[in-house]
Amino acid sequence: MSARTKLQAAATAAIALLGLTAAAPAATAAPTVGAAAVVAAAPTSDWLRTDGNKIVDEAGNQVWLTGANWFGFNASERVFHGLWSANIETITRQMAERGINIVRVPISTQLLLEWKAGQTVRPNVNTYVNPELNGLNNLQVFDYWLGLCEKYGLKVMLDVHSAEADNSGHVYPVWWKGSVTTELFYQGWEWITTRYRTNDTIVAMDIKNEPHGTPNDPQRAKWDSSTDQDNFKYACETAGRRILAINPNVLILCEGIEVYPRPGATWNSPNTNPDRSPNYFYNWWGGNLRGVAQHPVNLGAHQRQLVYSPHDYGPLVFEQPWFAGNFDKNSLTNDVWRPNWFYIHEQNIAPLLVGEWGGRLGQDARQDRWMAALRDLMVENGIHHTFWCLNPNSGDTGGLLLDDWTRWDETKYNLLKPALWQHNGKFVGLDHQVRLGGTNSTTGISLGERYAGG
Repeated sequence: MSARTKLQAAATAAIALLGLTAAAPAATAAPTVGAAAVVAAAPTSDWLRTDGNKIVDEAGNQVWLTGANWFGFNASERVFHGLWSANIETITRQMAERGINIVRVPISTQLLLEWKAGQTVRPNVNTYVNPELNGLNNLQVFDYWLGLCEKYGLKVMLDVHSAEADNSGHVYPVWWKGSVTTELFYQGWEWITTRYRTNDTIVAMDIKNEPHGTPNDPQRAKWDSSTDQDNFKYACETAGRRILAINPNVLILCEGIEVYPRPGATWNSPNTNPDRSPNYFYNWWGGNLRGVAQHPVNLGAHQRQLVYSPHDYGPLVFEQPWFAGNFDKNSLTNDVWRPNWFYIHEQNIAPLLVGEWGGRLGQDARQDRWMAALRDLMVENGIHHTFWCLNPNSGDTGGLLLDDWTRWDETKYNLLKPALWQHNGKFVGLDHQVRLGGTNSTTGISLGERYAGG
């Protein structure tokens, strides 16, 4: 981590298996994650960049981002959900001890603009359970939590989930709304990038959550080479370049959209059947990255900071056409994942990070089959991901935590566990010095230990 002494150990240039040891449901073989070259010492900071379809540290050592989402700062509460019941340090430590090495944190542009203007709130926090948060405003709570992430070897990805601080703000299809203009969207990103530009706990910025909308909608996100306001590719490039002008070391995540014109169609073609449109390919909100093939995101001199980030869900979230019949991993790969985003990995265009996936288990065999299939695809190919979500109050998916915010859903965690980076039975963090789970962790190792033979 920056501003601290790093491990001065030689990194071993050896390809090694991740040694996945999780219990059932069984996963497929682990991806190989190894070092590209011998380096004299561990990097002096934990910033990341890309190398083809891989993400690597500053020394070129390959890493695997395997995390989860914790929402609340995006919502009207303007702070992590669950702090009304559970202790912030306990939750953070448990995530790290259980192998989550990065946390995706949804926020809103409205919140960023409030913080930029010096406007904070006293959040709904149970100070009996969280005495350390007594008297802190919501920005101070966020900073306190970043310190906990540093303590336990966790990294952070910020995600502008919505324009407004609204529990349902993600339903709005685009990144501007009301008084939150596109320019203010960019300025919000610039402000938080400036504030944390030397803090390598925050290693990634997810530009906007789930842009969506169809050609019939009054507001929609499209993907082409124009500079139109509703072109999400252009918004990603603009926001990404403005962020990287301040901090050239953070990863820029660009999600997909919802629909994309079929060959011969344009964005002006009629949309006659939303489910099986003859003019448009449909996918999940944020999950359609077909446009990258013809219109890739261009970050200029900082292209190696670009990661594409689709979202994918199962039939309990929505009955997509591809869940009809006896689907399996092969059919999902061929019919959905490859044409929408997996081709980006296969063609070595850029890394992928599936920013949201997850759901309820044991209620629908098709849902369970989808979730295991996607997990196995990611494990087999070393695709980065952040599970949705930690929160039990996510209505259509539930969470890794049960409703009391203290106990874990062990069945769901056991499905996720094979997709968490492990080496020789230990979870691997993204901090070169601090073990995942903290200095005295018995379940995790640091990135420095991973590549020094630890």
